[in-house]
Amino acid sequence: MAIKVVELHHTGVRIDAAKQNAVEGFYSSVLGLGRDEGRPTIPGIPGAWINVGEVGQIHLIGGDQPSPVAKGPGEDPTRPHVAFAVADIVATRAELERLGVKYWVIEGLTSPDSTQVFMNDPCGNMVELHQIDKCRCRLKSRVGR
Repeated sequence: MAIKVVELHHTGVRIDAAKQNAVEGFYSSVLGLGRDEGRPTIPGIPGAWINVGEVGQIHLIGGDQPSPVAKGPGEDPTRPHVAFAVADIVATRAELERLGVKYWVIEGLTSPDSTQVFMNDPCGNMVELHQIDKCRCRLKSRVGR
């Protein structure tokens, strides 16, 4: 049984923290995209979340690597990645274990009840999986918070 991916939520890109204003200016002035003003402060990880339509964001991630939340070599959530929402993060972890896929977890980084599961595809590209509606990637999750 495959994991039930529900949506593409964000892509995480590395930025030079000294150029954050210029990068944000590019996304707003050139592409017409706005910043998510509700991005939580993540100690040691500067950046911004840029909204893309009703479902999706670009996470601009700065700071030194490895980041303060890295779990070990190659296990740093600030590396470039693509993030998908899944229907059930608990079932997702069980399926990854059944399939023998190596993964690692960060909990409570962006909200107290968030669980982010990270793994690499066969070419080394990082993939994040998280529970649907436990992040700010969807417009309806940003409104009213």
